[in-house]
Amino acid sequence: MGRVTRRLGELLHGVNQFDQERRVDASWEHGLSMARDSGAMNTAPRFYRDRSMIESIYVRLAIDVAMVDFIHVKLDEDNDVPIERIRSVLDQRLTVDANVDQTAFQWKFDMAMTMFKNEVAVLAPIETTYDIAQTDSFDIQSMRVGTVSSWYPRRVMVNLYDDREVDSSGQPINGGIRKDVLYEKREVCIVQNPFSGVMNAPNSVMQRLIETWAQQDAQNREIASGKLDMLIQLPYVTRGAKRQDMAQKRRQELRDQLSEDELGIGYIDASEKVIQLNRPINNQLPDQLDKLYQQALDQLGLTPAIMNGSASADELNAYYDRTIEPLCTAIQQEMKRKFLTQNARTRRHSIEIYRDPLKLIPIGELAEITDKVLRNAAVTANELRPKIGYFPSKDPSANKLMNPNMPVEDQVGGGVAATAAAGGAPDELDGELDGLEATLDEMISELGGG
Repeated sequence: MGRVTRRLGELLHGVNQFDQERRVDASWEHGLSMARDSGAMNTAPRFYRDRSMIESIYVRLAIDVAMVDFIHVKLDEDNDVPIERIRSVLDQRLTVDANVDQTAFQWKFDMAMTMFKNEVAVLAPIETTYDIAQTDSFDIQSMRVGTVSSWYPRRVMVNLYDDREVDSSGQPINGGIRKDVLYEKREVCIVQNPFSGVMNAPNSVMQRLIETWAQQDAQNREIASGKLDMLIQLPYVTRGAKRQDMAQKRRQELRDQLSEDELGIGYIDASEKVIQLNRPINNQLPDQLDKLYQQALDQLGLTPAIMNGSASADELNAYYDRTIEPLCTAIQQEMKRKFLTQNARTRRHSIEIYRDPLKLIPIGELAEITDKVLRNAAVTANELRPKIGYFPSKDPSANKLMNPNMPVEDQVGGGVAATAAAGGAPDELDGELDGLEATLDEMISELGGG
């Protein structure tokens, strides 16, 4: 009776992990707090001063990650291949709406960008049907992406956004609030960037590129600040203190001339000479930027053709295999072990990655590939039609694995079934044959009798 009462109470009150006792409490004994996870390397978030040019790389990768679907499926008992899609609440969160603000696409994009910029992204349930601190069996009603604030041996402090936060009077706070929430590590997905050595390590190519870009930007701002950067060669030696005072006075006169004139025009003596220094004699920053940028693209499996959208199918396949698949696999494996219970995994439930391979094939090659897979009975026509933009056909033969270029009688499953498919019913045909046989018997008997 007590268990039933507790379950009903959880359902009625919508218990979730944002209860007050789960907030930061110094009296809790969680163990030593640290800036880095003891079980992972270099997981402390890094903050960049200037990401304006690097953002194009991150956005390209994040969009491609968000285009991949994560679906809840049931696997075959023997081959671990998906045989059925499960339209569960979890599947809806992963494919339709993650929370009240984000679609599944936006949520995956947010997750990828957080992973690139902070090295670790946390996928945290916000609203659940049961208290995740008391049971492993629950449905996720809402989830968000957060960052790690502090690491503990068994817990993790997550900084995330909550749209349901209220003030002291119980009224919703406009725009929500970001706050720190303490989770058990088993309750949230902690996804580490597999390319952290390229993107987030202190001396990685991406960090060196960011630093060099910041130097270039600072230099450009200095050039555009209005400074003249010039020297005045005076007609006398300025080694003595008196001559230096004269030089300072002369410099001040020139500054006054340029500042007081509305057109910025001044004059110098015929014996004086102006030396312009507005640009360095040899600036190697642009060359370093080009080299580092190309190194970053190479290490991430990107090419200029992929960035500008002119890549071939082979380039895109290599990019997806070497770059996007490792990112998606890290997300998929963490969601599989945290969002599915051991009982569900035992019953062959899984979260799998799905990406339509036909999207990368040019239209000129698609017809040839379509003919091959249909001719070899690899897929049915109705399985293929939605991939090329057509609705499934209502023709029953469109749901059969058959070669449309061969007679039905010559294919596996022909014979009587093939005759039936061609429009001849087996019972009617047998009746006609029996009638023909009886007629022949009568004719023979009459001839014999005559």
